Amino acid sequence: MMWTPLALAVAALIACGGGDDDDDTPSPPAAVEVRLLAFNDFHGALEHHNLALTLPDPADATKTVRVNTGGAAYLATQLDTLRAGKPHSVTISSGDLVGASPLVSAFFRDEPTVEVMNLMKVDLNAVGNHEFDKGVTELKRIAAGGCNTDTSNPDLSSCAGPTRPYAGAKFDFLAANVIDSANKAPLFKPYVVKEFDGVKVGFVGAVTRTTPTIVSPAGVAGVQFLDEAETLNRYADELDAQGVKAIVAVIHEGGQTDSTWNDRSCANARGEAFAIAAKLSPKIDVLFNGHTHTGYNCLVNGVPVIQAYSSGRGISQVDVVLDRASRDVERSKTVALNVPVVNDTNTAEVAAKFPPVAAHAGVQGLVQTYASLAEPRANRVVGRITATIDRTASPGGDSAAGRLIADAQLAATAAADQGSAQIAFMNPGGVRADFVCAAGPCDLSFGQAFTVQPFGNSLVVMTLTGQQLKDLLEQQATGVNATFPRMLQPSRGFSYTWTPTQPNQQRVSDMRLGGAPIVATQRYRVTVNSFLADGGDGFTVLKSGTDRLGGAQDIDTLLDFFSKHSPVAPTTEARITKG
Repeated sequence: MMWTPLALAVAALIACGGGDDDDDTPSPPAAVEVRLLAFNDFHGALEHHNLALTLPDPADATKTVRVNTGGAAYLATQLDTLRAGKPHSVTISSGDLVGASPLVSAFFRDEPTVEVMNLMKVDLNAVGNHEFDKGVTELKRIAAGGCNTDTSNPDLSSCAGPTRPYAGAKFDFLAANVIDSANKAPLFKPYVVKEFDGVKVGFVGAVTRTTPTIVSPAGVAGVQFLDEAETLNRYADELDAQGVKAIVAVIHEGGQTDSTWNDRSCANARGEAFAIAAKLSPKIDVLFNGHTHTGYNCLVNGVPVIQAYSSGRGISQVDVVLDRASRDVERSKTVALNVPVVNDTNTAEVAAKFPPVAAHAGVQGLVQTYASLAEPRANRVVGRITATIDRTASPGGDSAAGRLIADAQLAATAAADQGSAQIAFMNPGGVRADFVCAAGPCDLSFGQAFTVQPFGNSLVVMTLTGQQLKDLLEQQATGVNATFPRMLQPSRGFSYTWTPTQPNQQRVSDMRLGGAPIVATQRYRVTVNSFLADGGDGFTVLKSGTDRLGGAQDIDTLLDFFSKHSPVAPTTEARITKG
Protein backbone atom coordinates (compact mmCIF):
# COMPACT_ATOMS: atom_id res chain seq x y z
CA MET A 1 0.00 0.00 0.00
CA MET A 2 1.24 3.45 -0.94
CA TRP A 3 0.85 5.99 1.93
CA THR A 4 0.14 9.51 0.63
CA PRO A 5 1.08 12.59 2.68
CA LEU A 6 -2.63 13.12 3.48
CA ALA A 7 -3.05 9.55 4.70
CA LEU A 8 0.03 9.86 6.89
CA ALA A 9 -1.32 13.08 8.41
CA VAL A 10 -4.73 11.50 9.17
CA ALA A 11 -3.05 8.44 10.73
CA ALA A 12 -0.93 10.67 12.93
CA LEU A 13 -4.00 12.55 14.12
CA ILE A 14 -5.83 9.32 14.94
CA ALA A 15 -2.84 8.00 16.87
CA CYS A 16 -2.78 11.18 18.92
CA GLY A 17 -6.45 10.79 19.81
CA GLY A 18 -7.94 13.54 17.70
CA GLY A 19 -7.36 16.42 15.38
CA ASP A 20 -7.75 19.36 17.80
CA ASP A 21 -4.52 20.44 19.38
CA ASP A 22 -6.53 22.46 21.92
CA ASP A 23 -8.69 19.49 23.13
CA ASP A 24 -7.93 19.19 26.86
CA THR A 25 -10.73 16.73 27.65
CA PRO A 26 -9.26 14.44 30.31
CA SER A 27 -9.41 10.70 29.88
CA PRO A 28 -11.79 9.00 32.31
CA PRO A 29 -10.07 7.63 35.40
CA ALA A 30 -9.02 4.02 35.31
CA ALA A 31 -11.15 3.29 38.34
CA VAL A 32 -14.45 4.43 39.87
CA GLU A 33 -14.86 4.78 43.63
CA VAL A 34 -18.23 3.89 45.20
CA ARG A 35 -19.24 4.23 48.84
CA LEU A 36 -21.77 1.70 50.15
CA LEU A 37 -23.59 2.66 53.35
CA ALA A 38 -25.84 0.14 55.11
CA PHE A 39 -27.81 -0.05 58.32
CA ASN A 40 -29.94 -2.95 59.52
CA ASP A 41 -32.85 -3.82 61.79
CA PHE A 42 -34.04 -0.24 62.12
CA HIS A 43 -37.43 -1.44 63.42
CA GLY A 44 -39.06 1.96 63.20
CA ALA A 45 -36.76 3.40 65.90
CA LEU A 46 -37.52 7.01 65.00
CA GLU A 47 -36.78 8.37 68.47
CA HIS A 48 -33.38 7.62 69.99
CA HIS A 49 -34.51 6.24 73.42
CA ASN A 50 -30.86 6.40 74.57
CA LEU A 51 -29.91 3.16 72.84
CA ALA A 52 -26.24 2.61 73.52
CA LEU A 53 -23.14 0.99 72.08
CA THR A 54 -20.10 -0.07 74.05
CA LEU A 55 -17.13 1.21 72.05
CA PRO A 56 -13.35 1.10 72.55
CA ASP A 57 -12.07 4.12 74.42
CA PRO A 58 -10.04 6.19 71.90
CA ALA A 59 -7.72 7.27 74.72
CA ASP A 60 -7.12 3.78 76.14
CA ALA A 61 -7.69 0.68 74.01
CA THR A 62 -7.92 -1.49 77.13
CA LYS A 63 -11.11 0.31 78.21
CA THR A 64 -14.57 0.80 76.73
CA VAL A 65 -17.09 3.63 76.79
CA ARG A 66 -20.88 3.34 76.79
CA VAL A 67 -22.12 5.78 74.15
CA ASN A 68 -25.71 6.85 73.50
CA THR A 69 -26.46 6.30 69.83
CA GLY A 70 -29.33 6.14 67.37
CA GLY A 71 -32.36 8.22 66.47
CA ALA A 72 -33.60 8.81 62.95
CA ALA A 73 -32.61 12.48 62.88
CA TYR A 74 -29.04 11.62 63.87
CA LEU A 75 -28.86 8.69 61.47
CA ALA A 76 -29.91 11.04 58.66
CA THR A 77 -27.15 13.50 59.48
CA GLN A 78 -24.51 10.80 59.77
CA LEU A 79 -25.52 9.41 56.38
CA ASP A 80 -25.29 12.90 54.87
CA THR A 81 -21.84 13.30 56.41
CA LEU A 82 -20.57 10.01 55.05
CA ARG A 83 -21.97 10.77 51.57
CA ALA A 84 -20.41 14.24 51.46
CA GLY A 85 -17.67 14.44 48.86
CA LYS A 86 -18.59 11.00 47.49
CA PRO A 87 -20.45 11.50 44.21
CA HIS A 88 -21.04 7.77 43.88
CA SER A 89 -22.82 6.23 46.85
CA VAL A 90 -25.64 3.84 47.69
CA THR A 91 -27.63 3.81 50.95
CA ILE A 92 -28.98 0.42 51.95
CA SER A 93 -31.31 -1.02 54.57
CA SER A 94 -30.49 -4.65 55.29
CA GLY A 95 -34.00 -5.61 56.39
CA ASP A 96 -36.43 -5.24 59.29
CA LEU A 97 -36.76 -1.62 58.38
CA VAL A 98 -40.28 -1.80 59.78
CA GLY A 99 -42.05 -4.15 62.17
CA ALA A 100 -41.45 -4.56 65.90
CA SER A 101 -41.58 -0.77 65.97
CA PRO A 102 -42.00 1.70 68.84
CA LEU A 103 -45.25 3.60 69.20
CA VAL A 104 -44.44 6.59 67.02
CA SER A 105 -44.09 4.32 64.00
CA ALA A 106 -46.31 1.40 64.99
CA PHE A 107 -49.40 3.53 65.69
CA PHE A 108 -49.32 4.67 62.07
CA ARG A 109 -48.66 1.27 60.50
CA ASP A 110 -44.97 2.12 59.99
CA GLU A 111 -45.75 4.77 57.40
CA PRO A 112 -43.67 7.34 59.35
CA THR A 113 -40.57 5.18 59.05
CA VAL A 114 -40.86 4.88 55.28
CA GLU A 115 -41.46 8.62 54.94
CA VAL A 116 -38.37 9.29 57.07
CA MET A 117 -36.33 6.88 54.92
CA ASN A 118 -37.43 8.81 51.86
CA LEU A 119 -36.01 11.98 53.45
CA MET A 120 -32.79 10.09 54.23
CA LYS A 121 -32.44 9.19 50.53
CA VAL A 122 -32.36 5.44 51.10
CA ASP A 123 -31.85 3.58 47.81
CA LEU A 124 -33.00 0.06 48.62
CA ASN A 125 -34.30 -2.20 51.38
CA ALA A 126 -33.76 -5.96 51.37
CA VAL A 127 -36.84 -7.13 53.23
CA GLY A 128 -36.46 -8.78 56.63
CA ASN A 129 -38.67 -11.25 58.45
CA HIS A 130 -40.47 -8.49 60.36
CA GLU A 131 -41.65 -6.88 57.15
CA PHE A 132 -43.98 -9.90 56.96
CA ASP A 133 -45.51 -9.42 60.42
CA LYS A 134 -48.73 -7.98 59.01
CA GLY A 135 -48.86 -10.12 55.88
CA VAL A 136 -47.87 -9.88 52.25
CA THR A 137 -50.68 -7.55 51.22
CA GLU A 138 -49.76 -5.01 53.88
CA LEU A 139 -46.06 -5.28 53.01
CA LYS A 140 -46.82 -4.49 49.38
CA ARG A 141 -48.90 -1.50 50.48
CA ILE A 142 -46.08 -0.21 52.68
CA ALA A 143 -43.78 -0.35 49.67
CA ALA A 144 -46.16 0.99 47.03
CA GLY A 145 -48.30 3.44 49.02
CA GLY A 146 -52.01 3.84 49.64
CA CYS A 147 -54.10 3.76 52.79
CA ASN A 148 -54.90 0.80 55.01
CA THR A 149 -58.68 0.80 55.52
CA ASP A 150 -58.79 -1.77 58.35
CA THR A 151 -60.47 -0.11 61.36
CA SER A 152 -60.55 -3.16 63.65
CA ASN A 153 -57.74 -1.79 65.84
CA PRO A 154 -58.59 1.73 67.04
CA ASP A 155 -54.99 2.33 68.13
CA LEU A 156 -53.73 2.19 64.55
CA SER A 157 -54.11 4.83 61.85
CA SER A 158 -53.14 5.05 58.20
CA CYS A 159 -52.56 8.11 56.05
CA ALA A 160 -52.59 10.30 59.17
CA GLY A 161 -49.37 12.18 58.51
CA PRO A 162 -48.80 15.74 57.31
CA THR A 163 -48.75 14.64 53.67
CA ARG A 164 -51.76 12.59 52.63
CA PRO A 165 -52.37 10.07 51.25
CA TYR A 166 -49.40 7.90 52.15
CA ALA A 167 -47.24 7.77 49.00
CA GLY A 168 -45.07 4.73 49.76
CA ALA A 169 -41.34 4.22 49.40
CA LYS A 170 -39.20 6.11 46.93
CA PHE A 171 -36.70 3.25 47.11
CA ASP A 172 -36.73 -0.37 45.98
CA PHE A 173 -37.75 -3.33 48.12
CA LEU A 174 -35.72 -6.46 47.23
CA ALA A 175 -36.58 -10.09 47.99
CA ALA A 176 -34.80 -12.45 45.62
CA ASN A 177 -35.58 -15.62 47.58
CA VAL A 178 -39.26 -14.93 48.29
CA ILE A 179 -41.57 -16.21 45.58
CA ASP A 180 -45.30 -16.46 45.04
CA SER A 181 -46.36 -20.03 45.80
CA ALA A 182 -48.73 -20.11 42.84
CA ASN A 183 -46.78 -18.61 39.95
CA LYS A 184 -43.23 -18.85 41.40
CA ALA A 185 -42.56 -15.19 40.56
CA PRO A 186 -40.46 -13.11 42.97
CA LEU A 187 -42.54 -11.14 45.46
CA PHE A 188 -40.40 -8.04 44.85
CA LYS A 189 -37.49 -7.30 42.55
CA PRO A 190 -34.67 -9.79 43.10
CA TYR A 191 -32.06 -7.17 42.30
CA VAL A 192 -31.40 -3.68 40.98
CA VAL A 193 -28.51 -2.44 38.85
CA LYS A 194 -26.98 0.99 39.36
CA GLU A 195 -24.45 2.64 37.06
CA PHE A 196 -21.58 4.81 38.27
CA ASP A 197 -19.64 6.74 35.67
CA GLY A 198 -20.24 4.01 33.09
CA VAL A 199 -19.61 1.00 35.38
CA LYS A 200 -22.57 -1.07 36.61
CA VAL A 201 -23.07 -2.59 40.07
CA GLY A 202 -25.74 -5.16 40.88
CA PHE A 203 -27.47 -5.33 44.28
CA VAL A 204 -29.25 -8.59 45.19
CA GLY A 205 -31.46 -8.74 48.29
CA ALA A 206 -32.62 -11.77 50.29
CA VAL A 207 -34.18 -12.61 53.64
CA THR A 208 -33.62 -15.48 56.06
CA ARG A 209 -35.38 -18.60 54.85
CA THR A 210 -36.43 -19.26 58.46
CA THR A 211 -38.99 -16.43 58.23
CA PRO A 212 -42.01 -18.81 58.23
CA THR A 213 -40.93 -20.17 61.61
CA ILE A 214 -40.58 -16.78 63.30
CA VAL A 215 -43.64 -14.87 62.12
CA SER A 216 -47.32 -15.68 62.31
CA PRO A 217 -48.36 -18.16 59.59
CA ALA A 218 -50.84 -15.60 58.28
CA GLY A 219 -47.96 -13.24 57.61
CA VAL A 220 -46.35 -15.52 55.04
CA ALA A 221 -49.41 -17.15 53.51
CA GLY A 222 -49.03 -17.64 49.78
CA VAL A 223 -45.26 -17.21 49.54
CA GLN A 224 -42.22 -19.48 49.72
CA PHE A 225 -38.74 -18.76 51.03
CA LEU A 226 -35.88 -20.28 49.04
CA ASP A 227 -32.34 -21.16 50.08
CA GLU A 228 -30.40 -17.92 50.49
CA ALA A 229 -27.01 -18.94 49.10
CA GLU A 230 -28.45 -20.79 46.10
CA THR A 231 -30.66 -17.81 45.24
CA LEU A 232 -27.90 -15.23 45.58
CA ASN A 233 -25.59 -17.32 43.42
CA ARG A 234 -28.24 -17.82 40.76
CA TYR A 235 -28.84 -14.09 40.42
CA ALA A 236 -25.11 -13.41 40.53
CA ASP A 237 -24.81 -15.63 37.46
CA GLU A 238 -27.68 -13.77 35.80
CA LEU A 239 -26.09 -10.41 36.46
CA ASP A 240 -22.71 -11.66 35.27
CA ALA A 241 -24.30 -12.83 32.02
CA GLN A 242 -25.62 -9.28 31.54
CA GLY A 243 -22.11 -7.91 31.90
CA VAL A 244 -22.56 -6.76 35.50
CA LYS A 245 -19.36 -7.91 37.19
CA ALA A 246 -19.49 -5.95 40.48
CA ILE A 247 -22.14 -7.53 42.72
CA VAL A 248 -23.27 -6.67 46.25
CA ALA A 249 -25.45 -9.06 48.28
CA VAL A 250 -27.72 -7.72 51.01
CA ILE A 251 -29.20 -10.43 53.18
CA HIS A 252 -31.37 -10.22 56.24
CA GLU A 253 -29.55 -13.00 58.02
CA GLY A 254 -26.74 -12.71 60.51
CA GLY A 255 -24.31 -14.27 62.88
CA GLN A 256 -22.19 -13.45 65.89
CA THR A 257 -18.53 -13.14 66.79
CA ASP A 258 -16.60 -12.71 70.01
CA SER A 259 -14.81 -9.65 68.61
CA THR A 260 -15.65 -5.97 68.82
CA TRP A 261 -17.47 -4.61 65.81
CA ASN A 262 -14.41 -3.40 63.89
CA ASP A 263 -12.02 -6.14 65.00
CA ARG A 264 -11.23 -7.88 61.72
CA SER A 265 -10.04 -11.01 63.54
CA CYS A 266 -13.72 -12.00 63.92
CA ALA A 267 -13.00 -14.45 66.69
CA ASN A 268 -15.36 -17.42 66.81
CA ALA A 269 -17.46 -16.19 63.89
CA ARG A 270 -20.59 -18.32 63.76
CA GLY A 271 -24.18 -18.36 62.62
CA GLU A 272 -26.15 -18.67 59.41
CA ALA A 273 -24.70 -15.59 57.74
CA PHE A 274 -21.20 -17.03 57.89
CA ALA A 275 -22.40 -20.42 56.66
CA ILE A 276 -24.05 -18.64 53.72
CA ALA A 277 -20.97 -16.52 53.07
CA ALA A 278 -18.86 -19.66 52.75
CA LYS A 279 -21.16 -20.93 49.98
CA LEU A 280 -21.34 -17.74 47.94
CA SER A 281 -20.18 -17.46 44.37
CA PRO A 282 -16.83 -15.66 43.92
CA LYS A 283 -18.77 -13.26 41.71
CA ILE A 284 -20.22 -11.61 44.85
CA ASP A 285 -17.95 -8.88 46.20
CA VAL A 286 -19.66 -7.62 49.40
CA LEU A 287 -22.15 -9.17 51.82
CA PHE A 288 -24.21 -6.92 54.11
CA ASN A 289 -25.99 -8.65 57.01
CA GLY A 290 -28.79 -8.04 59.50
CA HIS A 291 -31.18 -9.97 61.73
CA THR A 292 -28.98 -10.78 64.73
CA HIS A 293 -28.72 -7.17 65.99
CA THR A 294 -25.00 -7.42 66.55
CA GLY A 295 -21.92 -5.74 65.15
CA TYR A 296 -19.03 -7.31 63.26
CA ASN A 297 -16.71 -6.56 60.38
CA CYS A 298 -15.34 -9.79 58.93
CA LEU A 299 -13.72 -11.16 55.80
CA VAL A 300 -14.84 -14.51 54.35
CA ASN A 301 -13.04 -15.75 51.24
CA GLY A 302 -11.89 -12.20 50.60
CA VAL A 303 -15.42 -10.76 50.84
CA PRO A 304 -16.46 -8.27 53.55
CA VAL A 305 -19.26 -9.67 55.74
CA ILE A 306 -20.54 -6.84 57.89
CA GLN A 307 -23.39 -5.83 60.23
CA ALA A 308 -23.94 -2.69 62.38
CA TYR A 309 -26.08 -3.66 65.37
CA SER A 310 -29.68 -2.35 65.11
CA SER A 311 -32.13 0.54 65.57
CA GLY A 312 -29.98 3.05 63.69
CA ARG A 313 -27.10 2.89 66.16
CA GLY A 314 -24.48 2.27 63.51
CA ILE A 315 -23.71 2.31 59.80
CA SER A 316 -21.64 -0.19 57.83
CA GLN A 317 -19.42 1.72 55.40
CA VAL A 318 -17.77 -0.24 52.60
CA ASP A 319 -15.71 1.67 50.02
CA VAL A 320 -15.10 -0.23 46.80
CA VAL A 321 -13.03 0.56 43.72
CA LEU A 322 -14.39 -0.49 40.32
CA ASP A 323 -11.84 -1.26 37.61
CA ARG A 324 -13.00 0.08 34.24
CA ALA A 325 -11.31 -2.65 32.25
CA SER A 326 -12.72 -5.61 34.16
CA ARG A 327 -15.84 -3.73 35.36
CA ASP A 328 -15.35 -5.57 38.65
CA VAL A 329 -14.39 -4.69 42.21
CA GLU A 330 -10.68 -4.49 42.95
CA ARG A 331 -10.85 -6.61 46.08
CA SER A 332 -7.49 -5.53 47.45
CA LYS A 333 -8.69 -1.91 47.59
CA THR A 334 -11.97 -2.53 49.46
CA VAL A 335 -12.15 -0.81 52.85
CA ALA A 336 -14.86 -1.76 55.37
CA LEU A 337 -15.70 -0.36 58.79
CA ASN A 338 -18.65 0.23 61.11
CA VAL A 339 -19.40 3.82 62.11
CA PRO A 340 -21.43 4.72 65.24
CA VAL A 341 -24.34 7.17 65.07
CA VAL A 342 -23.62 9.30 68.15
CA ASN A 343 -26.52 11.48 69.31
CA ASP A 344 -26.49 14.51 71.60
CA THR A 345 -27.73 12.83 74.81
CA ASN A 346 -24.29 11.85 76.11
CA THR A 347 -22.43 13.41 79.01
CA ALA A 348 -19.80 16.03 78.25
CA GLU A 349 -17.09 13.49 79.08
CA VAL A 350 -18.41 10.95 76.58
CA ALA A 351 -19.11 13.61 73.94
CA ALA A 352 -15.48 14.78 74.14
CA LYS A 353 -14.39 11.30 73.07
CA PHE A 354 -17.25 10.64 70.64
CA PRO A 355 -18.47 13.94 69.15
CA PRO A 356 -22.20 13.82 68.37
CA VAL A 357 -23.78 14.68 65.06
CA ALA A 358 -26.53 17.27 64.87
CA ALA A 359 -30.14 16.26 64.41
CA HIS A 360 -31.41 16.55 60.83
CA ALA A 361 -34.05 19.30 60.97
CA GLY A 362 -36.41 17.85 58.37
CA VAL A 363 -36.36 14.36 59.84
CA GLN A 364 -36.66 15.68 63.39
CA GLY A 365 -39.69 17.74 62.45
CA LEU A 366 -41.48 14.81 60.83
CA VAL A 367 -40.78 12.55 63.81
CA GLN A 368 -42.06 15.18 66.23
CA THR A 369 -45.25 15.56 64.21
CA TYR A 370 -45.99 11.85 64.51
CA ALA A 371 -44.99 11.79 68.19
CA SER A 372 -47.57 14.49 68.92
CA LEU A 373 -50.24 12.51 67.08
CA ALA A 374 -49.35 9.36 69.05
CA GLU A 375 -49.39 10.92 72.51
CA PRO A 376 -53.15 10.62 73.29
CA ARG A 377 -53.18 6.95 72.42
CA ALA A 378 -50.01 6.25 74.37
CA ASN A 379 -51.77 7.56 77.49
CA ARG A 380 -54.65 5.07 77.21
CA VAL A 381 -55.07 2.94 80.35
CA VAL A 382 -54.69 -0.80 79.67
CA GLY A 383 -54.60 -2.19 83.22
CA ARG A 384 -53.56 -1.68 86.80
CA ILE A 385 -50.64 -2.75 88.98
CA THR A 386 -50.46 -2.86 92.76
CA ALA A 387 -46.82 -1.77 92.99
CA THR A 388 -43.71 -1.35 90.85
CA ILE A 389 -42.88 -4.54 88.95
CA ASP A 390 -39.18 -4.17 88.26
CA ARG A 391 -36.20 -5.86 86.67
CA THR A 392 -34.22 -6.32 89.90
CA ALA A 393 -32.81 -9.83 89.66
CA SER A 394 -33.14 -12.46 92.36
CA PRO A 395 -29.92 -14.23 93.43
CA GLY A 396 -30.69 -16.81 90.75
CA GLY A 397 -31.28 -14.20 88.05
CA ASP A 398 -35.04 -13.92 87.46
CA SER A 399 -37.00 -10.72 88.09
CA ALA A 400 -40.60 -9.79 88.78
CA ALA A 401 -40.91 -8.04 85.41
CA GLY A 402 -39.38 -10.97 83.54
CA ARG A 403 -41.61 -13.47 85.34
CA LEU A 404 -44.70 -11.40 84.52
CA ILE A 405 -43.94 -11.31 80.78
CA ALA A 406 -43.16 -15.05 80.73
CA ASP A 407 -46.47 -15.73 82.51
CA ALA A 408 -48.33 -13.61 79.96
CA GLN A 409 -46.74 -15.51 77.08
CA LEU A 410 -47.53 -18.88 78.65
CA ALA A 411 -51.15 -17.85 79.18
CA ALA A 412 -51.43 -16.83 75.52
CA THR A 413 -50.11 -20.15 74.18
CA ALA A 414 -51.34 -22.75 76.70
CA ALA A 415 -54.58 -23.60 74.87
CA ALA A 416 -54.49 -26.55 72.49
CA ASP A 417 -55.23 -24.41 69.43
CA GLN A 418 -52.48 -21.94 70.41
CA GLY A 419 -49.66 -24.45 70.90
CA SER A 420 -50.32 -26.37 74.15
CA ALA A 421 -47.40 -24.61 75.83
CA GLN A 422 -46.21 -25.83 79.23
CA ILE A 423 -43.26 -23.48 79.78
CA ALA A 424 -42.35 -19.99 78.53
CA PHE A 425 -39.02 -18.16 78.60
CA MET A 426 -38.41 -14.43 78.12
CA ASN A 427 -35.00 -13.02 77.21
CA PRO A 428 -33.90 -10.46 79.82
CA GLY A 429 -32.70 -8.00 77.19
CA GLY A 430 -36.24 -7.78 75.84
CA VAL A 431 -37.53 -6.39 79.15
CA ARG A 432 -36.60 -2.78 78.48
CA ALA A 433 -37.98 -0.97 81.55
CA ASP A 434 -39.80 -1.40 84.86
CA PHE A 435 -43.57 -1.23 85.30
CA VAL A 436 -43.40 1.82 87.56
CA CYS A 437 -45.95 2.54 90.30
CA ALA A 438 -45.00 5.08 92.98
CA ALA A 439 -47.97 4.44 95.27
CA GLY A 440 -50.24 1.60 94.25
CA PRO A 441 -52.55 0.65 92.91
CA CYS A 442 -51.65 2.52 89.72
CA ASP A 443 -53.10 2.77 86.25
CA LEU A 444 -50.86 1.34 83.56
CA SER A 445 -50.85 3.12 80.22
CA PHE A 446 -50.37 1.59 76.83
CA GLY A 447 -47.23 3.68 76.42
CA GLN A 448 -45.78 2.31 79.66
CA ALA A 449 -46.45 -1.28 78.64
CA PHE A 450 -45.01 -0.66 75.20
CA THR A 451 -41.87 0.90 76.72
CA VAL A 452 -41.30 -2.28 78.74
CA GLN A 453 -41.78 -4.52 75.72
CA PRO A 454 -41.29 -2.50 72.52
CA PHE A 455 -39.88 -4.96 70.02
CA GLY A 456 -43.10 -6.51 68.75
CA ASN A 457 -41.63 -10.00 68.38
CA SER A 458 -44.09 -12.76 67.63
CA LEU A 459 -44.39 -15.83 69.83
CA VAL A 460 -43.20 -19.26 68.72
CA VAL A 461 -44.21 -22.52 70.40
CA MET A 462 -41.91 -25.49 69.86
CA THR A 463 -41.13 -28.92 71.23
CA LEU A 464 -37.94 -29.55 73.21
CA THR A 465 -36.84 -32.64 75.10
CA GLY A 466 -35.91 -32.44 78.74
CA GLN A 467 -32.26 -32.75 77.75
CA GLN A 468 -32.62 -29.87 75.30
CA LEU A 469 -34.18 -27.79 78.07
CA LYS A 470 -31.10 -28.37 80.20
CA ASP A 471 -28.78 -27.64 77.27
CA LEU A 472 -30.71 -24.43 76.62
CA LEU A 473 -30.32 -23.21 80.18
CA GLU A 474 -26.64 -24.12 80.21
CA GLN A 475 -26.21 -21.67 77.29
CA GLN A 476 -27.05 -18.84 79.68
CA ALA A 477 -23.34 -18.76 80.59
CA THR A 478 -21.53 -20.16 77.56
CA GLY A 479 -20.52 -18.76 74.16
CA VAL A 480 -21.49 -15.12 73.85
CA ASN A 481 -22.95 -15.28 77.36
CA ALA A 482 -19.79 -16.56 79.04
CA THR A 483 -18.69 -13.18 80.40
CA PHE A 484 -22.11 -11.82 81.34
CA PRO A 485 -24.67 -14.63 81.82
CA ARG A 486 -28.10 -13.97 80.32
CA MET A 487 -30.71 -15.58 82.54
CA LEU A 488 -33.87 -16.52 80.69
CA GLN A 489 -36.96 -15.50 82.63
CA PRO A 490 -39.14 -18.57 83.35
CA SER A 491 -42.92 -18.84 83.57
CA ARG A 492 -45.00 -19.96 86.51
CA GLY A 493 -44.65 -23.63 87.43
CA PHE A 494 -41.13 -24.13 86.08
CA SER A 495 -38.13 -23.96 88.42
CA TYR A 496 -34.53 -25.10 88.68
CA THR A 497 -31.27 -24.56 90.53
CA TRP A 498 -28.44 -22.53 88.99
CA THR A 499 -24.92 -22.98 90.38
CA PRO A 500 -22.66 -20.41 88.69
CA THR A 501 -19.49 -21.81 90.28
CA GLN A 502 -19.84 -25.12 88.46
CA PRO A 503 -18.09 -25.68 85.10
CA ASN A 504 -19.82 -25.45 81.73
CA GLN A 505 -22.71 -27.89 81.20
CA GLN A 506 -22.96 -28.55 84.94
CA ARG A 507 -24.64 -25.39 86.24
CA VAL A 508 -28.28 -26.47 85.87
CA SER A 509 -29.90 -29.00 88.20
CA ASP A 510 -33.22 -29.97 89.75
CA MET A 511 -35.41 -28.78 86.87
CA ARG A 512 -39.07 -29.13 87.73
CA LEU A 513 -42.42 -28.47 86.08
CA GLY A 514 -45.38 -28.31 88.42
CA GLY A 515 -43.20 -29.84 91.09
CA ALA A 516 -42.36 -32.94 89.02
CA PRO A 517 -38.78 -33.51 87.83
CA ILE A 518 -38.05 -32.79 84.17
CA VAL A 519 -37.32 -36.06 82.34
CA ALA A 520 -34.47 -35.93 79.82
CA THR A 521 -36.29 -38.02 77.20
CA GLN A 522 -39.72 -36.47 77.64
CA ARG A 523 -41.03 -33.86 75.19
CA TYR A 524 -42.21 -30.45 76.39
CA ARG A 525 -43.97 -27.59 74.62
CA VAL A 526 -42.04 -24.33 75.12
CA THR A 527 -42.89 -20.73 74.17
CA VAL A 528 -40.28 -18.11 73.32
CA ASN A 529 -40.30 -14.98 71.19
CA SER A 530 -39.17 -15.04 67.57
CA PHE A 531 -35.81 -13.46 68.40
CA LEU A 532 -34.95 -16.32 70.75
CA ALA A 533 -36.49 -18.93 68.47
CA ASP A 534 -33.90 -18.11 65.84
CA GLY A 535 -31.01 -18.53 68.28
CA GLY A 536 -30.79 -14.93 69.47
CA ASP A 537 -28.54 -14.07 72.42
CA GLY A 538 -26.61 -17.27 71.82
CA PHE A 539 -29.49 -19.65 72.62
CA THR A 540 -28.85 -21.84 69.61
CA VAL A 541 -30.57 -24.90 71.13
CA LEU A 542 -33.88 -23.24 70.28
CA LYS A 543 -33.09 -23.50 66.58
CA SER A 544 -33.46 -27.28 67.00
CA GLY A 545 -36.99 -27.04 68.39
CA THR A 546 -39.55 -29.00 66.39
CA ASP A 547 -43.29 -28.77 65.62
CA ARG A 548 -43.17 -25.00 65.60
CA LEU A 549 -46.26 -22.84 65.68
CA GLY A 550 -46.20 -19.07 65.26
CA GLY A 551 -48.31 -16.95 67.58
CA ALA A 552 -49.40 -13.43 68.37
CA GLN A 553 -47.23 -10.38 68.95
CA ASP A 554 -45.69 -10.28 72.41
CA ILE A 555 -47.10 -6.85 73.28
CA ASP A 556 -50.60 -8.05 72.45
CA THR A 557 -50.27 -11.01 74.81
CA LEU A 558 -49.06 -8.68 77.58
CA LEU A 559 -52.02 -6.34 77.11
CA ASP A 560 -54.41 -9.29 77.12
CA PHE A 561 -52.89 -10.52 80.38
CA PHE A 562 -53.42 -7.12 82.03
CA SER A 563 -56.99 -6.94 80.77
CA LYS A 564 -57.82 -10.28 82.40
CA HIS A 565 -55.78 -10.11 85.62
CA SER A 566 -55.64 -6.47 86.75
CA PRO A 567 -54.65 -5.34 89.25
CA VAL A 568 -51.42 -7.30 88.76
CA ALA A 569 -49.06 -7.67 91.71
CA PRO A 570 -45.32 -8.32 91.49
CA THR A 571 -44.33 -11.92 92.14
CA THR A 572 -41.91 -12.27 95.03
CA GLU A 573 -40.94 -15.93 94.83
CA ALA A 574 -37.93 -16.62 92.62
CA ARG A 575 -38.16 -19.47 90.13
CA ILE A 576 -34.39 -19.84 89.79
CA THR A 577 -32.62 -20.89 92.96
CA LYS A 578 -28.95 -20.04 93.24
CA GLY A 579 -26.90 -23.11 94.19
